[in-house]
Amino acid sequence: MSRPRRVRRTVGAVLMLTLSASMPAYAHHSFAPYEPDVQFQLDGVVTKYQWMNPHVYVELDVVDEKGETKHWLIECANPGILNRVGWKWNMISEGDELSVIVSPLRTGEPGALLKAIRLPDGTIFSNGGPAGPARIAFDEASKP
Repeated sequence: MSRPRRVRRTVGAVLMLTLSASMPAYAHHSFAPYEPDVQFQLDGVVTKYQWMNPHVYVELDVVDEKGETKHWLIECANPGILNRVGWKWNMISEGDELSVIVSPLRTGEPGALLKAIRLPDGTIFSNGGPAGPARIAFDEASKP
């Protein structure tokens, strides 16, 4: 093989490796930790709201039927997806009373994947397409 041909092959191989290494990675975790066939509504007070990548989180204190307060960690989509469905970074504040429809963790711990959220003014937002839709409606008697 001639020297110019070897040089072209080497340059081509290096170029291919460089291009493939610079492509964005689309790997992401699944929603496997959550029970997809179970959805329910939680009503609570926001204790923390984190607008950040790779996920937005809402922490809620929810009083259960026994009168005990449980602290729930609600996982939302990323800010890009939420922006596309109408969310704004400042639409939730600590102390807000919210209603959320969620799919719980399979472990039974107080954590869940958001399906829909109802703000204090009654506005309802989804969590975007990847998380799937809410299959139940908000209970009107529990409006915040």
